[in-house]
Amino acid sequence: MGARSPKTRRPTLRARLLTALAGDPDGTPPWVRALAEGDDAGYFADGGAVWTVHAGTGTFVAGIRALLIQALHPGAMAGVHDFSRYRDDPIGRLTGTVRWIICVTYGSTAQAARETQRVGRLHQRVRGSYESVTGPRAYSAGDADLVEWVHLAFTEAFLGAHQRWGGQIPGGADAYVREWAQAGRLMRLEDPPLTEADLRARMDGFLARGELRRDDRVDDVVRFLRKAPFTGMMRLAYRVLFAAAVASLPRSYRRLLGLRRSPLPVVTLTRIVLAVSAKALEEGPRAQDFARERLLRLRGTTTATTDTAAAH
Repeated sequence: MGARSPKTRRPTLRARLLTALAGDPDGTPPWVRALAEGDDAGYFADGGAVWTVHAGTGTFVAGIRALLIQALHPGAMAGVHDFSRYRDDPIGRLTGTVRWIICVTYGSTAQAARETQRVGRLHQRVRGSYESVTGPRAYSAGDADLVEWVHLAFTEAFLGAHQRWGGQIPGGADAYVREWAQAGRLMRLEDPPLTEADLRARMDGFLARGELRRDDRVDDVVRFLRKAPFTGMMRLAYRVLFAAAVASLPRSYRRLLGLRRSPLPVVTLTRIVLAVSAKALEEGPRAQDFARERLLRLRGTTTATTDTAAAH
């Protein structure tokens, strides 16, 4: 008889999560390992508001919530419809966004700049036209109002999800908004909000001016997000996370999107899904561990320099 072929091992939950988030089953593609490199501490402090919010698994809900909110601006939606590869390569699209968030959050200022430039190069070709409240309007990804809306939607989504499913934020919600304003500046947003109240007031302004609307393109994206191409347990978990994103939306945005809250206890179910995910991710290194290697190295260099100066 011939030799039996080795049994193929099924990927672990951790590997599946990291493949979706980082494009790598170990969660250590080159851009994650590069977090250990660099000559400064980066823009955000270990243990600060941004590190705390972005390290939490509530970000799994926040990512969906941010996409739903962003889709309501016809300019942002036009860019997604005309240029995004989310249908052909949804994992690649997700990984590209996660990469920028992680590198800006945990990387050195040089790495954050490189990643922002990478995103900027991708955005250079994103231009076209859409129907605004005043008629046809040309747009590009760098337009001030589109950059502002994307920043507002992201900040609101990640803050809101953490407030529902995360713990305390060092310094409170205002600290997160104020710190993450730096990401907006990197994307050339001149005057990002610095408080939770200002964040929500600016979002309400877009709504009050009639700049947000639902159309066929929005419905198309919502249908895709509702049934993203996951399989097995990941598919079931994702359905819970999508329902959680919908349930956590401010009522005005949920109504504009034409979505209803699930009758299931999605807040509690989401806590379970996030707890299981967090446990799985603890089985190996995470992005912030590589960043802490850089911080420890820099502290050692600073200590050595101080000791040498004292000796002289």
